[in-house]
Amino acid sequence: MSCYNIIAIRLESRTQNANNLQEILTRSGCNIKVRLGLHEVSDDYCANDGVIILQVCGKDEEIQQLLDNLNHMDGATAKLIRL
Repeated sequence: MSCYNIIAIRLESRTQNANNLQEILTRSGCNIKVRLGLHEVSDDYCANDGVIILQVCGKDEEIQQLLDNLNHMDGATAKLIRL
């Protein structure tokens, strides 16, 4: 049975922190299969926080390094979910 590794990231002040997040994700690009970003938006509102869902692959050490890098970033909280 295969395992799905999902990282859920809560990003606060996304307009200020997006560049730092992108740098981290780019460094781990070969370990990211799927990336989905969500934030609240309407005709008159655009939230400055959001959620990013990643499906990741690779060695456990690589996934843990990505998770650590995300959690050391200002404005980000990341959790690993193994399904």
